[in-house]
Formats: sequence, structure tokens, C-alpha cells
Amino acid sequence: MKRMVGAGLVLAGLLMGATAAQADDTKVAIGISGWTGFGPLTLAKEVGIFKKHGLDVTLPKIPQASRSLAMASGSIQCAATTVETWIVWNANGVPAREIVQLDKSYGADGIVARGDIKTIKDLKGKAVAASSPGTTPYFTLAWFLNANGMTLKDVKVVNLEPGPAAQAFLAGQNDAAVTYEPYLSAVRDKPDAGHILATTLDYPMILDTLGCTPKFLDDNPTAAKALVDSYFEALDYIKANEKKSFEIMGADVKQSGDEFADSAKYLRWADRASNTTFFGSEFGKFSDTAADLLIQVGTISDKPDMKMLFDPRPLGLK
Repeated sequence: MKRMVGAGLVLAGLLMGATAAQADDTKVAIGISGWTGFGPLTLAKEVGIFKKHGLDVTLPKIPQASRSLAMASGSIQCAATTVETWIVWNANGVPAREIVQLDKSYGADGIVARGDIKTIKDLKGKAVAASSPGTTPYFTLAWFLNANGMTLKDVKVVNLEPGPAAQAFLAGQNDAAVTYEPYLSAVRDKPDAGHILATTLDYPMILDTLGCTPKFLDDNPTAAKALVDSYFEALDYIKANEKKSFEIMGADVKQSGDEFADSAKYLRWADRASNTTFFGSEFGKFSDTAADLLIQVGTISDKPDMKMLFDPRPLGLK
């Protein structure tokens, strides 16, 4: 009888411990899009890496143009987006801090165009589909044009998100479109519709990071570090289980594992060493250049406090 009571107490203790552990899971919503580079976040959720690190993560897909509103409202605490986007959000009164670099585009973002458009300068006067001001595709178009002595005033911008922009282009609409993987590969696969005019291999300027609100980072330092550690563990998981990983990440963006692998060829995920190098040197210079261009095109009127764009604590940097 004593053994039964003792066993019951042990079982009750285990159940209470499990319940306590579950209750301790920090809830965090990370706003993302169906961009290939964000795949490791999906993987970390699906294979239990976030859970292992004490995180209860949801990954709502929110258009980039609406992600800052979701963060400002408190419906998400963190988001994945490009470096220049954090500048826009902070300049527009939505404070947020980057905590880890996720990826760098190596041809995964670009402009597709009709066959008679051979160079960026040939876009003059043409209709180019791109997302709204404050988004990465809009900034990409501005960057590519600026590098060729042009401005957004030289083209007719048609505001379409990356997926619809690629679909419209394939359907014969507009002269060109700014999009990214996996949508960019849809054009690669149908050369009769047009061709890829330029990508981030020609103009390396798409750098993705994960960031959170200052309140979340201050209130949950352990969870913030767990987010970073989970991301790096997901990269290790990909190396050890590549086929399975690509299938899981591909399913989230309606691709097969092989299709996702093809899309992923055009980017590089950033490991811990890459992050240390990036935030130690490249980050500040790129952010300043990006902010200057954002002011030039009228997306922001003034630079935010550039020193407040990055929180080094979750990465363990000073």
C-alpha cells in the first residue's frame, strides 16, 4: 500500500513537473512571410527545437507592409524581415531591435523583365510591379535603379506583393516585376514569359534578420537568447538531416523538398560565426547606406537612433 501511495506521489510529482514546464514555455509570435530564407524558423517549430528551448512559438504569415502594425498592436512580439525594414519601422515610431542575422540573398531576390528589356536602364518609363513603400521589394527596386543613376520616378511602380507580382508577370501583365524565391524560380522555369534582369548577385543588398520589441527583449532575456540558440540549432539540423529538412520547409511554402532545395541555392543562412562578423562590421555601414537611400526616396524623413537598431545581448555580444 505504501508503495502504491509512494508511486502515486511520484507520478503526481512528475505530472506537476510536466505541467510546470509547459506553463513556463514563453509564448512568442514571430511574423514572417513565405520567403525561403525564413525556412529554418519553420523547421525549428516543426521538429520541436523551439519547444526544447522553452519556447511556445507561432509563426503567423503577415505581409511585410502590415508586419510593423502587428508588432505595434502587440499581436506579434518578433518578426523576420530585412535590415532596412527595421530602419523604417523605428523611424515611423515602431521600436524594434534586431537580435540575429538569418540569411543573405545570393540571387534569391531580383527583377524579372520582358525579353526586350536588357538592362536596368531599359526600365525607364516601364511598368514595374513591386510592393508598397517601406517594403523590401520597393527598396530593392530603388537600390537597383540608384546603382544605375536612376530613381523611382523613372519607372511606373505597380504595387503588388512578390507572389502576385510574379503571377501577374507570368500572365503577361506589366513590363517587369520585383520578386523573390520561391516566386523568382517560377520565372526561371518559364523563359518564354521573360527573363531575370538582375538579382542580388549583381547587387548584394538583401540581408534578413530576426528582431523583437524592446519590451519583449527586456522582459524575456532568457527567451530572447533561446530564440537565437534555436535558430542556430535549426541550421545544424539542416546539415544533419538535409532531405527531411527541405521537405518540411518546402511544405510550408507549397514546394516539394527538391523545389525548396533549388530555391535555397540562391541564399546563405547565417551561422553564429557569420553573425559575429556581420554585426561586428558590415551591419553599421550597410544600415547607414540604407537609411540614406530611404530618406532619398521619401520612405522616411529622418534617421532613427541607429545605435538602437541592434540588441547584442541574445547573441552574447557586447
